[in-house]
Amino acid sequence: MELTRDWVTVRASIALTFAVAILSILAGLAQIGGLGVSGPLAPHVPDVVRQTVGFTGTITGFAMLGSGFALRNGYRVGWYSTAVLLPLTAVQGLMQASVLSFPLVALSVLSMPALAYNRGRFDRDFRPSPTQLAASAALGTAIAYGTVGTYALREQFNGVETIVDAFYFTVVTASTVGYGDIYPTSGAASDIAQLFVLSSLVMNVAAFAVALGVLLTPAIEAQLSKALGRMTDRQIDLLDDHVLVLGYGDLTEPILEELAARDGTEYAVITTDESAARRLGERDVPVFTADPSDVEPLERGHVDRARAVVAATNDDARDALAILTARQLNPDVRIVAAATQRENIDKLRRAGADQVISPSTLGGHILIDCAFGADSDDATADLLGDAAFDGEVDPTGSDDRPS
Repeated sequence: MELTRDWVTVRASIALTFAVAILSILAGLAQIGGLGVSGPLAPHVPDVVRQTVGFTGTITGFAMLGSGFALRNGYRVGWYSTAVLLPLTAVQGLMQASVLSFPLVALSVLSMPALAYNRGRFDRDFRPSPTQLAASAALGTAIAYGTVGTYALREQFNGVETIVDAFYFTVVTASTVGYGDIYPTSGAASDIAQLFVLSSLVMNVAAFAVALGVLLTPAIEAQLSKALGRMTDRQIDLLDDHVLVLGYGDLTEPILEELAARDGTEYAVITTDESAARRLGERDVPVFTADPSDVEPLERGHVDRARAVVAATNDDARDALAILTARQLNPDVRIVAAATQRENIDKLRRAGADQVISPSTLGGHILIDCAFGADSDDATADLLGDAAFDGEVDPTGSDDRPS
């Protein structure tokens, strides 16, 4: 079987990454809980190493989940992090020496060629916004303040001896869990420590709240974009060699059904009809609510990378404007249109359409052929064959078709 991109797809790389992440978490938890069944390598690996690797393997699994979401969004940093973590999960699986960890090793090794093969598909640069940078700086500063301060005042705390103890206490305090295993001593001598804990609590809770808001905002915006019928930035960036459907009319749904039936064909709709855009968004159809005759939405829809443009609304004048704009932005793209009025066929061609059809004319021919006894499928096939000029259908329905 030939190794093609159709076989080893981007989706396969992403799915394998998530599968490795889940297996790494499950195998690590099983090892920590003593549920792992010892494999043939168990006698050669000390128990303390297996327990440690089980713990680190769980952490690696959660890190792999983050890499999987980065890959799903096409980020290059996700590819690099996955490329580093996959060998790590394979080594950790071997060192756990458990029967449950062997599938993790096999899947990690299997994922590496697929990830390497699709490297060029993950080319989106990650540019954190100023808000994200500020939230990260605030969170890091708050944790550093709590850790350093707790360690400096360790003599006034019960249970703080190392910097790790101080970091643990800071995270537990910031998360408002408060296990109570580490706490300031009582008495006048510990007033400074108590005041410090209060300040650290306020700073860290505020920093965590801001960071959480920054993380959730993109997801909320994506849901709002979907509800309002707007394409997300990720959907826009992925458009390549696609079909742009300009406007929404009576023929749009049959056009979308035909495009969906063609496996591997990417497409997007640009329309001013907000209700239609919402309906399409609910069906996960990429849609952008804007005027298709404007330059900006066509540029955002990457008309320069489109394989074809389809204009088939119920308004020939609006279609002509959209065709003019698309032709101006991409002189080489193939543009097809449907004319509602027969007299507008030549106008749409002069606007820049490569091919124009008249659905009413085609329907009229088929109806009359069927009226004289022809089968609808045969009538359609005969019409498309007899009315062909250089492989294209004559849209005017004139009687000078070749016999």
